[in-house]
Amino acid sequence: MNLKSLLSTSFIALSLAGSAQDANKTYAITGDGHGDFMWMNIRQIDISTGKVVQDVYTRDQAATFLDADTKKPVDNIVMAAYGNNVSRVSFGNTPTASMVAAAAYDKNHDKLFFTPMRIGELRWLDLSAKGETPKFYSLKSTLFNTGDLMTDESNHVTRMVINADGYGYAITNDANHLIRFTTGKKITVTDLGGLFDAESNKGISIHNKCTSWGGDMIADAYNKLYVITGNHNVFVVDVDTRMATYLGAITGLPAAYSTNAAAVDKDGNIVVGSANMFDGFYKLNIKDLAATKMEGSDKTYNASDFANGNLLLQKEADAAQKFGSAEFKEVTPTLNSSDAHIFPNPVTNNEFKVLFDNQKPGQYNIAITDLSGKFITTRTVNVSLKAQTESVKINGMLGKGMYMVKVTDAAGQFIFAERIVVQ
Repeated sequence: MNLKSLLSTSFIALSLAGSAQDANKTYAITGDGHGDFMWMNIRQIDISTGKVVQDVYTRDQAATFLDADTKKPVDNIVMAAYGNNVSRVSFGNTPTASMVAAAAYDKNHDKLFFTPMRIGELRWLDLSAKGETPKFYSLKSTLFNTGDLMTDESNHVTRMVINADGYGYAITNDANHLIRFTTGKKITVTDLGGLFDAESNKGISIHNKCTSWGGDMIADAYNKLYVITGNHNVFVVDVDTRMATYLGAITGLPAAYSTNAAAVDKDGNIVVGSANMFDGFYKLNIKDLAATKMEGSDKTYNASDFANGNLLLQKEADAAQKFGSAEFKEVTPTLNSSDAHIFPNPVTNNEFKVLFDNQKPGQYNIAITDLSGKFITTRTVNVSLKAQTESVKINGMLGKGMYMVKVTDAAGQFIFAERIVVQ
């Protein structure tokens, strides 16, 4: 073997190893150690082994903590109830001080999103920020407002994930609020409304406190959400219809083992962890929901949440796409960049506009496809202004429904994609 071939082979091997490591990289919200239930620390774990790799942030660690809009230090205050008295409690410069039960990793922007309990804010850790001091940001939103009192458990956000469409989704305990947020430069938050129970659920409701509160959420490659409740129950949620269908209960877990954390490993298995038991992690398959213990997984820290960039059923979706299966519906990630916006959405008058904001001057291509990726029409535009709006007329060529609008530059590089609804 010559040197060139040897170097190429070594490079491929290193690339595959790096890719596997990246797929295993998962973030866990944990306590301080065995017997501790203060879910304020962020640790990186290897989801394939369940072992802790490193401490990303600990609650006694200095951090930069800024308001996302003003870039000023955050007023980190909770209204706390003590009997009949209500007091303002300041948590200073600790972004996780009121504890965290919901987190989501955005691999496109290398951010770990989370919402603190009892505080109506969306927060994130910029994992790509340079320097030894962790850098956190916070966005105040009434849609994440958990009420004035810390006893309002129904509105606590305990499930969060980044979906295949690139949006973040969060669900309150009572499932009366499915909240969607963008993940790019400018974060926006939308309340899509409450979830609906499918008729096949037969009384096991996504809203029921005893069976369906708490837990975590994962997403699949087909744009579906999976709620794994704290009481072992699993629901699949259609984002478009907000319909929650009961799939069954996880078997093989200890009775006292609450399922508070969930993530997908590189092989497509679901790994779950508990916030109230120091018994390591369990692995299961979505097809039978039968859990087996991961021997050697960490027993020092319990976990209130897991977050990584893996999608359930990714291998199945890749195979369906490769062989042209009619069942595969491609989902183009929406990077939610503030550099371009599509409006109005829904489209009602056979025309929408694309805003190019701070894009480099040059030629861009606007393509409309159906959700399977089939091209319907394209248009080329020349952008020369710092802020330029281009109109796209569809002239009745599209029937009512959902479509993708994808913008690329002259070199074919992806710039922006967003779903539109034609009415």
